[in-house]
Amino acid sequence: MKFLPALRLAAIAAAALSLQPAFADEGPWLVRVRALHLDSANKDSTGLGLTIDNKTFPEVDISYFVAPNVAAELILTYPQKHNIYASGVEIGSLKHLPPTLTLQYHFNPTGTVRPYVGAGVNYTNFSSVKFAPAVQTALQPSIKRNSWGLAWQVGADVELSKGLYLNFDVKKVNLKTTIYSAGAEAGTFKVDPVLASVGLGWRF
Repeated sequence: MKFLPALRLAAIAAAALSLQPAFADEGPWLVRVRALHLDSANKDSTGLGLTIDNKTFPEVDISYFVAPNVAAELILTYPQKHNIYASGVEIGSLKHLPPTLTLQYHFNPTGTVRPYVGAGVNYTNFSSVKFAPAVQTALQPSIKRNSWGLAWQVGADVELSKGLYLNFDVKKVNLKTTIYSAGAEAGTFKVDPVLASVGLGWRF
């Protein structure tokens, strides 16, 4: 039975080789263009009832497959403007830029339907923060301009034709900022959005 280890090794090598043509044929890059809807959790500890508006906007993500089942994905968009409300009354606006990097595991990398899960990190920069004059005078508000948080995702690519895919993706991101009044910390506002998206992907 000494030949069994050699047979096992040969079987593993054959299986590995069988994956290579499909992986090499498609190429390691996958670029997607998606319409993304941001749904904010709007968790506010300041007592002001702070919220931002939800919105839909375009995003682009670039994935690189380091192995048939494993890919790194960078999600990009341009700064998004949101109105800020206190107990339903608009009091200002801001922009946020939220690039996110995830590491994904693809369960069926050569199939027609290719589900995946991912986890990673989000960095958000807040800019163009503006408050209504009356609010600025009364509270002298400001916010922390940078946020780091974890991100999770689940999705699937559906092959439409060679190198072209329909993509569905849902992410949950930890995203928050500290609120200040006259320089003193007033509380925390957590956006913690659910990001649902659909789009097309090109593999090359």
